[in-house]
Amino acid sequence: MIQSMYRAFAKFGLSFILTIAGLPLAGAQTFTGVFTQHNDNGRTGQNLAETILTPQNVISSTFGKVFSYSVDGQIYAQPLYVPNVTISGSTHDVVYVVTQNDSVYAFDAEGLTPTALWQVSFINPAAGITPITCTRSGTPNPYCSVYPYTGILSTPVINPTTNTMYLVSRTENNGKFYQTLHALDITTGAEKFGGPVNIAGSVPGTGYDSKNGVVTFPVNIAIQRAALLLANGNVYIGWAGVWHGWVMAYNATTLKRQRILSTTPDARGGGVWFSGNGIAADAGGDIYVAVSDGTFDVNTGGTDYGDSLVRFDADLNVLDYFTPLDQSCRAVNDMDLGSGGPMLLPTQPGNAPNELLISGKGGLPCDTDPALSPIYLLNVDDLGGYNATQDQDVQEVDTAPGGYWSSPAYWQGADSTYVYYGGTAKNGGHGDYLKMFTMTDGLLSTSPVSQSANIFPIGTTPSISANGTSDGILWTVERPDALGILPGMGLSNLYAFDATNLSNVLYESESVLSHGVPRDQGGCANKFAVPTIANGRVYVGTQNELDVFGLLGSTSGPGVSLGNPCWTFKTAVLGNSAKEPIAVYNSGNSTLNISNVTITGTNPSEFSQTNTCTSVAPGAKCVITVTFTPSSVGPQSASVMITDNAPGSPHNIFLDGSGEN
Repeated sequence: MIQSMYRAFAKFGLSFILTIAGLPLAGAQTFTGVFTQHNDNGRTGQNLAETILTPQNVISSTFGKVFSYSVDGQIYAQPLYVPNVTISGSTHDVVYVVTQNDSVYAFDAEGLTPTALWQVSFINPAAGITPITCTRSGTPNPYCSVYPYTGILSTPVINPTTNTMYLVSRTENNGKFYQTLHALDITTGAEKFGGPVNIAGSVPGTGYDSKNGVVTFPVNIAIQRAALLLANGNVYIGWAGVWHGWVMAYNATTLKRQRILSTTPDARGGGVWFSGNGIAADAGGDIYVAVSDGTFDVNTGGTDYGDSLVRFDADLNVLDYFTPLDQSCRAVNDMDLGSGGPMLLPTQPGNAPNELLISGKGGLPCDTDPALSPIYLLNVDDLGGYNATQDQDVQEVDTAPGGYWSSPAYWQGADSTYVYYGGTAKNGGHGDYLKMFTMTDGLLSTSPVSQSANIFPIGTTPSISANGTSDGILWTVERPDALGILPGMGLSNLYAFDATNLSNVLYESESVLSHGVPRDQGGCANKFAVPTIANGRVYVGTQNELDVFGLLGSTSGPGVSLGNPCWTFKTAVLGNSAKEPIAVYNSGNSTLNISNVTITGTNPSEFSQTNTCTSVAPGAKCVITVTFTPSSVGPQSASVMITDNAPGSPHNIFLDGSGEN
């Protein structure tokens, strides 16, 4: 009842296989950390050294949300995890997160410290340095896809040998835009290797917005969503935007740019974004990039790779490519191949031992018989190029009605090899089921062998935890809001499935109640969230906090569950006010004592609050009433910070609104 009510509130509010020397390949290593998006450079999404969490103990009576950390902005990037890091003389297992407010946090992964071990911010609002602003009215930046700010959007990458984290920030400095590559010491947050360096460059080309035969990287609008890749001693970075796609390589030690390319230098489009998933690399160091909508003319002697999967060498020279035969239909119907990221499979039996999976958007009008988006299984040693009559792939399997804004996961179990995909529906549909396929002799099953009972509204990118070939659990995050809703107010919902049978749900965070209210309530969901599983914990980034799940142990004490962890006010005329009451429930079994409620963040003066919160009995609630009174045009955001005696304090409610004349 309560979880359904919370959903109603949300709907009412808005109509690596690492190639660093000394590290073994993923799949054969003991667990050393999560240093890159989806665990390895093949992007398989698997942690095969999880010995604490099993299908037997990941159930609501023994597993749940254990604490959270408040942050200053939305977390779109996947959390990264490094064990045994020495910080200020003490050793910690550390989880690292980045936010849209251009902050980097290092948190104790076990919750042993109440605040960040260190935090770095790349903004200074008092000096006019802010994250990039997005407005619903289309100005000043109509090309953003997250709201209200775009700061650090993509997942960083960590070199554990040098204790270095690489990331890209986006800032506006008094009207001038910057994208900046940082190399941070993971023990202190300090810049390394003479960094940071501002990103810029150009390539020869006659395409859209070219001038005198040159296409220039558009710092203000290029969106850096694809996760960073560390390979061959380089950091590889990809961008999307309405004009061109871009890929650059920077030396990981000197931070000097080694190569820059555009995917469509003589045309338009071809973004590199993958819904936040990462550029992939094989054990030999070749790079794999999926390109989204844009002009394709390579087959006729051109240089434009719209809707293609491209294989590069370490220096970003093209080695091979695959382009679907329906590319021309995809290009004009926003059905880009690059909405999903590539996944390299471990060596397979069969005629093509080295294989790759890729799928993007699909359905009508390009896919007609059936009207389902295909998953393409490609031979890495011969990707197939372009053939107007028959795709030269290993296999095509028709699956999701609307295709994929997500990437797959892979696991070799004791009895079978599994691939997991979470697609979506077409044109405003209600989503699709999470599906499991098996692989035999290097081929996918032609239909799912298992699927979830529930639908994921916008698809989902799953992760796997297992102890080698046993105790497999598939983890994934549900966002209930539609893709186009910015930022959305639905709650992040963590699922755990039996990795051998998706009809067996082990755990769902939203369904667990205590005293009639959600016990394991997550923060507000971001699209494309990917969970990180490490050492008995599951880490989920949300709009307002980092949620941490694990084995419960003793469950005595108070708990905090919010009527909604975020609220988006309707656009208001300057000087006018709007109010919203937000309940604070005690989901624990002893008194919740609230010592302070205050408003902090980017625009705290635009919001105010009153509250009835002091002591709250188990199962009872108090109310915080928030008022939004805009004094300037454009997006405004802040957080209500609640200091209390429950795990995860301070808790926060993310607020945003927009002012207009």
